[in-house]
Amino acid sequence: MTDLHTALGEYLSIRRALGTQLKWPESVLRQFVDFLIAEQTDVVTIALALRWACLPGGLQPATYARRLGIVRGFASWLRASDPRTEIPPRHLLPTPHRRPTPYIYRPEEVSALMGAARQLNGGLLQGATFETLIGLLAATGLRPGEALKLTVDDVDLHAQVLMIQGSKGGKSRLVPITPSTTAGLAQYAEQRDRLLPQRKTSAFLLTPQGTPVPGDRARKTFARLCQPLGLRPRQPGRSGRGPRLQDFRHTFATRQLIAWYRAGEDVNRLMPQLTIYLGHVSPRETYWYLQAVPELLALASERLLAHQGGDQP
Repeated sequence: MTDLHTALGEYLSIRRALGTQLKWPESVLRQFVDFLIAEQTDVVTIALALRWACLPGGLQPATYARRLGIVRGFASWLRASDPRTEIPPRHLLPTPHRRPTPYIYRPEEVSALMGAARQLNGGLLQGATFETLIGLLAATGLRPGEALKLTVDDVDLHAQVLMIQGSKGGKSRLVPITPSTTAGLAQYAEQRDRLLPQRKTSAFLLTPQGTPVPGDRARKTFARLCQPLGLRPRQPGRSGRGPRLQDFRHTFATRQLIAWYRAGEDVNRLMPQLTIYLGHVSPRETYWYLQAVPELLALASERLLAHQGGDQP
């Protein structure tokens, strides 16, 4: 009998040793192993993997395909020690990869979301934490996971800089923050330390219980904040579809690019700076915003036509 939980632990350890974070895949695979155990089997089969990947119903086809793809990786590794393992073939659940179109928040929507966060149930710190999280993401363009991973030592309020450690691709970087952002973080830190004088963790953003904010909890809470504001449909017991925490990052990048175009700046020269600031691997990831946001594409087209006509930008 194969101990699937032990095997999964070894698989995750090996993958992480190679520099992969595996946060969502780990959650997915643990659910899959629990499913197999509930089915009273210790063998991964194509039929079981396919049945599990399509649970629950009503999700996007891409979600089912991603779940099955994660199982495929685990099964490929498991096959070396357990020949009974069946590896789900590629494209068993075919779906085109389509990067979600970013939602660009208007300033008034950011203010409304921060105001709604202040009214969250769960104590004063619950509201303060999510208000600060939203404000921080909007002001800096951090990835949500980067903001949630910040420790007290990573937030240097005196130097007005954030240390982002071990982010996507295992890279670290410094992110400068404005005086207004610094003031907001200082106000939150004072309230947090007053409400939780006996801290249990070094995390900067905390739950009312004094623990780090889990990513799934942050996403679900944010979805709940969006519904009364009309940003997501009201669906009892479900988050619905709509703007995400990640879209604050898209908004930040898009607004910066729009500002450069409108100011007549040389965007090609400045793009590497934004790439480094955002922690992208290459400028190609940053240039994606030109294609994803119609306003940006229009500005870029106007600049190109001006150059072709001999006009100065």
